[in-house]
Amino acid sequence: MHVLVVEDEQKIARLLRRVLTEERHNVDMAFDGISGLELAETGNYDLIILDLMLPGMDGVEICRRIRSEKIDSILLMLTARGAVEDRVMGLNAGADDYLTKPFAISELMARVNALLRRRDRTPDISNAILKVGDLTLDLIRHEVTRGGRHIELTAKEFSLLEYLMRHPGQVLTRTQITDQIWRYDMEALSNVVDTYIHYLRDKIDKGFSSPLLKTIRGIGYKLEA
Repeated sequence: MHVLVVEDEQKIARLLRRVLTEERHNVDMAFDGISGLELAETGNYDLIILDLMLPGMDGVEICRRIRSEKIDSILLMLTARGAVEDRVMGLNAGADDYLTKPFAISELMARVNALLRRRDRTPDISNAILKVGDLTLDLIRHEVTRGGRHIELTAKEFSLLEYLMRHPGQVLTRTQITDQIWRYDMEALSNVVDTYIHYLRDKIDKGFSSPLLKTIRGIGYKLEA
């Protein structure tokens, strides 16, 4: 499952990311309302965990905009404000559930699982297949093709490619990639991202006239057609 956490308290955001990644979910984070809305509007997320009080744009306005654009991600709103009118406002804006801070992680996960059961969606094929140029990644079949040619990837290479394809044209730093794909301190293995990028480039670009995987010197990498 692909999750977006929009929370300006970075300690809470990172705790949520750690808990969700331990449950084998892909997690992106935003620390303000504007960045959160930009990510949410991609429509790539199964679940959005959204704080009510955010710099730039509050959670209620983000909810309204997401729903006005017919994005059907599950929305769980978090807030320190527990008054009935606050809960009603969030739910009326389009949130699926509401959790008051401070909360127990066990309760949050129980609510997430309940929301997923309630939704009980069959996978939308448009969300299950990612495309960048002539490169296609099928999340259901766990297959990758380019120009109709099947490409064999290891599990880690597949995860790395999925992350890159979910952010087409966006420069991703080595730290972002490390945090998302390996999720532990790899200071002693600082070249591991470069190594896996090399493996991936050898498989998805070698033999094709136009490379998709590009190095941005001194910053990181991006995938674009």
